[in-house]
Amino acid sequence: MISLEDCLALCGLTSDELHALAEHEHIPDMAAAALGQYLLNQPGGCKTIQNMISEDIRWARERGDERHARELTLTLQEFVSSHPEVNNPPLVH
Repeated sequence: MISLEDCLALCGLTSDELHALAEHEHIPDMAAAALGQYLLNQPGGCKTIQNMISEDIRWARERGDERHARELTLTLQEFVSSHPEVNNPPLVH
């Protein structure tokens, strides 16, 4: 049986990034791993993940959960730094 750790290793996201996607989409971690892997391999997928984490931050602030908003902000910063294509999307021919 494949474990969450296996999926995490294969999907290309960190644990925190995976949890942010699961939170955003209201889906289990295993489904978020599949979604993350899919998005990372799509044009504009990194930007989509960036937007999802940004929305999670906004929602945390709206409900007054500043601690979680800070955690998500760090997750977003790590995601952007490890996926430079967020700021430099591939050229479409």
